[in-house]
Amino acid sequence: MQIEKHDKIIIAVDGYSSTGKSTLARDIARHFRIKYIDSGAMYRAVTLFALRAGLYDPASQRLDEDQMQKALENLHVDFFLDESTAEQYIMMNGENVEEEIRRMEVSQNVSMISRYGFIRKQMVEKQRAFARDDSLVMDGRDIGTVVFPRAQVKIFMTASLDVRAQRRYQELRDKGLEVDYEEVNRNVKERDRIDENRTESPLRKAPDAAVIDNSHISRQKQLQLALRIIRERLDELPER
Repeated sequence: MQIEKHDKIIIAVDGYSSTGKSTLARDIARHFRIKYIDSGAMYRAVTLFALRAGLYDPASQRLDEDQMQKALENLHVDFFLDESTAEQYIMMNGENVEEEIRRMEVSQNVSMISRYGFIRKQMVEKQRAFARDDSLVMDGRDIGTVVFPRAQVKIFMTASLDVRAQRRYQELRDKGLEVDYEEVNRNVKERDRIDENRTESPLRKAPDAAVIDNSHISRQKQLQLALRIIRERLDELPER
């Protein structure tokens, strides 16, 4: 399968939290040697920024919208690829915040922050800008429905709540963080509720998205399924 036979290709990977969207999107990007963008990391960076600046109060779940809109004008989010390790990191105003955005404080508040329309609008503009010149894989919750509704390939990831909570718990433990499994489980469930019911760009499966349930399949099998989906979709497209 040669992606080069086609014009710029957009592969959208959407789905619920802790379904391995980022892992699959990275694997796809490595396979085709194209750009990978983690849109969820962008919203996590905005959440971290709001928390640091005192613009969002987790206790009351209130955001200073006026100040946040002004602050966003000077917030620069980008991605850096470490060529020596092939690992990608998110940068916020020149600072590597990859580890900080994965902490529970950010996880507990990112769905509340990302529901604001003015924040989503600015992030969507930035996400679309990444695709102006190159093919890419982007994962998130509204990539195939809002950001790139005309993406040539759309994949929707799902898995059982218990499996997703266990994955998230183990991920945090592997990072050396002390967390409670029940708290993680509640956080994953609450994020689902907020993401599905927010007014702006709710989590939905695009009608033309192929579904992968990875509750009980390996990373390799997951990639194989995705590559088969991509091959089938690209075979339907005319060559450039």
